[in-house]
Formats: sequence, C-alpha cells, structure tokens
Amino acid sequence: MHIVFAASEFSPWAKTGGLGEVMGALPRQIADLGHQVTVYLPYYRQVRERLVLDGAPDLKVAIESLTIPFRYYSRFASILDGGKADGVQMYFVDCPEMFDRESLYAVPSGEYADNWERFGLFCRSVLEATKQLGVPDIFHVHDWQAALIPVYLKTLYAGDPVLRNRPTVLTIHNAGYQGLYPPQTTEKLLFPWDIFTMDRLEHYDKFNFLKGGIVYSDLLTTVSPRYAQEIQTSEFGEGMEGVLLKRAADLVGILNGVDYAKWNPAADGNIAAHYSPENLTGKAECRRDLLHAFGAGTVSESTAVLGMVTRLATQKGIDLLEKIAVQLMKEDVVLVVLGTGELYYENLLRSLAFEFPDRVLVKIAYDDMLAHKVEAGADMFLMPSHYEPCGLNQIYSLKYGTPPVVRGTGGLEDTVQEWDPERRTGTGFKFHSYKPEDFLTAIQRALAVFKDKDAWHQLMRDGMAKNYSWTRSAAEYVEVYERVARAKS
Repeated sequence: MHIVFAASEFSPWAKTGGLGEVMGALPRQIADLGHQVTVYLPYYRQVRERLVLDGAPDLKVAIESLTIPFRYYSRFASILDGGKADGVQMYFVDCPEMFDRESLYAVPSGEYADNWERFGLFCRSVLEATKQLGVPDIFHVHDWQAALIPVYLKTLYAGDPVLRNRPTVLTIHNAGYQGLYPPQTTEKLLFPWDIFTMDRLEHYDKFNFLKGGIVYSDLLTTVSPRYAQEIQTSEFGEGMEGVLLKRAADLVGILNGVDYAKWNPAADGNIAAHYSPENLTGKAECRRDLLHAFGAGTVSESTAVLGMVTRLATQKGIDLLEKIAVQLMKEDVVLVVLGTGELYYENLLRSLAFEFPDRVLVKIAYDDMLAHKVEAGADMFLMPSHYEPCGLNQIYSLKYGTPPVVRGTGGLEDTVQEWDPERRTGTGFKFHSYKPEDFLTAIQRALAVFKDKDAWHQLMRDGMAKNYSWTRSAAEYVEVYERVARAKS
C-alpha cells in the first residue's frame, strides 16, 4: 500500500511534543514493513534552519506552484522535495507568508489568529500535490492541523476523478487541541454551509477542525488503548465525547512506541556513561553528571534524585507539584526539572529553586541533550499528569532504569505496573485520584523502596526489560489500513 502521512510536526525538523516524536518514527516503521510511505510537512522557518544547520543542500522544487483558493483570494504554495531516507519520501509545503514564522503555532501573546488559514492551506496543498506526486491508497492524518483532509475529500473533492473515495485515517494525539474558529471560517475555506451543523463541524457555534476530522474520517485511532476509552467520557473528551461515542466502533487505541535507537542507555551518546540491566554501574556516573549539569553541590547517594522533563502546564500536573512542594522538601530528595511552558509555572519553579537552592534544580528550557541526562541520571521520574494520551517519558524512564511515579491515566496506566513489594514485581508507582496528597503518597512509597537497594535494582531491571518499540504498534497500524481499505473496496 501507499500511505500518505500529513502532520504539522515531524522530528527532528519541527517538534513541540509527542506528535513530532511519533511522526519521526512511525512512517519509517511502516516503510520497514514493505509499504510505500510519503510524508507532507509545512516548510516552517524551523525546518529551513535545521536543514542549514545540518549542512543539507538546497531542496529541489517538486511542484513550482499550487493555487489554493479561499473565499475572496488565492494563495500560492510550492512543494519542496525533502528526499527519501529510511524508505520515507519527504515533501514540504512551502508558503512563506504562512509558515516562515517565529514558532509553529503561537507566540507568547497567543496562537496565530490565522492558523485556520495556515492549516487549511496545508490540507488542500497536500491533496493537490498528491494528484501530481502520487495518489495514495490511504491518507493518514494527524491531529486538528491535518483533520480537514478527510473533510475536503468528502465535500469539495467528492467528485474529483483522481481523489474521490480515497480512504482516510485520523489519529488523535491530544483531544484537548481542536482548532476552533468563527463560523465564517466555513465559507472562507470554501466549504458549503451545510457542513456547519451540530452533527458535523459546528461545536458551540465554532468551526471545529478536529470534530470535522472525527466525523468525516473513515477510521479513527488514538495513542493508547486507555485514552481511546477515556475520550469517550465527559472527564477527558474535551467536548468531543458525544461524537466519539457515536464512532466508538471505528475508534482504535494503539499505544505509541519509542525509538530505542535514540533512547537506550547502552548506546546513548548524550549521557556520561553507558549501562544495561546486566551492568548498572554506569547509572551512578550519569547521576553525578546530571547533578553537575544542573549546578548541584555534593548529594549523598542515599538522597533520591527526582527528575521531570515536561511542558510546564496544568495538564502535566504541575499544579499538584505546587501543592506538595513544601512537604516534598521534608523528604530526603533533590528535585530536577527541565521544561518550558506557562509563565505562572515557570515562575513558580524559579521561586522554589530560590527558596530551596540545594534541593530544587531547575532549567527553564527545551534541551534534548539535557532531557537524556535527566532520564539517565535521575533515580525516579515524576509524571503526575491530569491526563496523558500516551506519554513517552515514562517509557524512556523504564528503559533507563528510572522508575516512574505516575498518575494512572491514558498511556501512563497502560505502560506502568504498580510495584508489589511482596511479589517483588512491577515497574513503577501509580496514583489515580487527582489529589496532591495521593501524589505525595505515591512518591513516599517509591522512596521507601529506594532505601532497599536489592528491591530497587529488581524494580529497575524489570522496567528496563519492557519493550515498547514501534514494531508491534506499526503492525497494528497496518491492520487499521487493511481494515479501512477493505471497507472501501
């Protein structure tokens, strides 16, 4: 089969979180299984800068000009050939006035007001480009930014002799981000007004990109089995639970994999020493290196180093950390946090670091090398997320022998098994109610086991033995493609 992936992120060129990581790995895995794979990505300023940094030659133009019409005007895009690597053909949608910007989606004052236009143009450009560069058997689109592709296919392109009846799969990486715009967006993007109804794209008098993708896609997936269940409830559905319940038979939860070529303490070039389940001695050197990188003084081996690499936002449970911080500092711990996000939480962490200079070590930054150092150097990893569609850091933590302390939600529930001190089985520690006292209690359970080095090493090795590679997940996606292809035949 020929699969076209369309997404707004692709590691390493453009990434803000899990979507970029998934796109950087899944297409390659699908190609490894013998399928033809093409990826379309906006040609952001960040992509160009990365290519320059890598010393890549200027990209060839695959399509010089595409005319993308809007209500009262047209814009023009070109398609750049990013070449083929690991079986994946890359194309970039180049429209400088839309994508040559400071960031992918927003600036500190808020999201770009014309994101509807930017990603509407991206979706139509992908469709127009495939008519010249290769029509796929299936379009696999990701999140709200690409969710209009199935809507276009079943409305404006329904009679197109080349694209009609092309199957679509939409993957929801995070239902909290939907692409909500005024009703007039309908006609600005040239859609007929009859799609702006409660059972199609309208959502509380807003044009909703994600809802359109949910309604018009042939099949839906999300990034963990538990999250597929959760988004059909009012607690986690973000207002989409009704339409998702209607499509429950077409919704599949497939756990994200991780790229162990990048995330493996036995071969990671970003950490101070390598180690494995058979020989854990390098972990201590990684711990010393991490503390040095964050400017710590001498820390006793009996003191637990708690690591966090996170977006600083309420979704990630930083409000719970705020509420337990003073009590946590009464324990024998050092807290190491790497991340950026909401200004309130950035300032909160700066304040904690000022109040507890030897106990709270903070870097407000996104730094991939430091992220690897935290995974390898921390003794345990904290993920108190309010919700977590899949999560990758807890899987990295397992591989790095850094037992995670997580809230049992979404992919965190699917990937972390509670430590049983009697049977000496499990891979981490969980709490379920979104309460600060339950989070603190879970940390304290972990700290109690940390004092028993034999038990702790067993816990580390059990986590490191888990395999969440993309191999199994990619095979499940192929099953989805085959299912939707059969339904269309």
